[in-house]
Amino acid sequence: MTPESACEIGAMLAMSYLLVVDDHDDLRAAVCLLLRMAGHEVAMAADGRQALASVSEREPDLIVLDLWMPGMSGFAVCRVLKQNPFTARIPVLMLTAQSDVEHKVEGFEAGADDYLAKPFEPRELQARVTSLLRLVQREGERNPSSGLPGGLAIEAEIARRLALQRENGAAFCVGYLDLDHFKSFADTFGFAVADQVIRATGPALRRALKSCGAPDDFAGHIGGDDFIIVTSAEIAESVAHATALEFRRAVAEAIGIEAVQCNTFRGRDRQGQERDFPVACLASIMLIVEAGRWVSFPALGERAADLKRDAKANGAGAILMANL
Repeated sequence: MTPESACEIGAMLAMSYLLVVDDHDDLRAAVCLLLRMAGHEVAMAADGRQALASVSEREPDLIVLDLWMPGMSGFAVCRVLKQNPFTARIPVLMLTAQSDVEHKVEGFEAGADDYLAKPFEPRELQARVTSLLRLVQREGERNPSSGLPGGLAIEAEIARRLALQRENGAAFCVGYLDLDHFKSFADTFGFAVADQVIRATGPALRRALKSCGAPDDFAGHIGGDDFIIVTSAEIAESVAHATALEFRRAVAEAIGIEAVQCNTFRGRDRQGQERDFPVACLASIMLIVEAGRWVSFPALGERAADLKRDAKANGAGAILMANL
């Protein structure tokens, strides 16, 4: 690692947004002060329900979570966070006055990433927070542009759905989403606008799933202008229409509602020829997955790639439903 890259990682860690959850006012304030002095932005919650509400408003980079709280324990909060694909990647450092092995095991089974017994040495708390943040940075499971999970997190979610299907027989859908004519859009409107659209796509997909999806539906970012959603088969088409609508709103925020209402823009194709293109639309390949026909992740990607060509032939913003 070069000195420059070490400095960049240090700066990212210092700017992290943390959430401290503890029902004891004095301890909560002390932990917050300690972490703020280390350069972090820190929010506070006095109980488990406040913590979940805070996470829904703004996702923290790390949560310092007290184990024993009235109403909703740290175990319960951690389980809720780890069962949701959108929040499962948030590292949780659990604090407790109980240092016995049984409580530690229960905490790790709930999904806690690390454990620190009270009373603790301030330097140890800072070191554990820094270590967890560095681990998340190094794994890079969340796409820095969209904020959506990617890579192994996508595969893990599909594997989880396959396991559930083998238990209950309910088919699910993997949706591959591609931004139509995005290169020409970026060339015409500029990199900054194109980057804004990519960044806005993550929240747009989350809004769509929240409006018409199920609580455990998943959105991920494969890379570039390729995204993925995982939902139940019976609502897949409705989810596809909702994602297209939310994406159009994201584009309108980037280039203005008037430009979007024109429906086309003048740009150059890959051969350098000027022509009219539809304003950035979302093409959706919705693959119904049945465990009995499952082969592999590469086979899933190949099937989606073949169907994507068919969808593009149907025009911008096409939604194509198919079986795996």
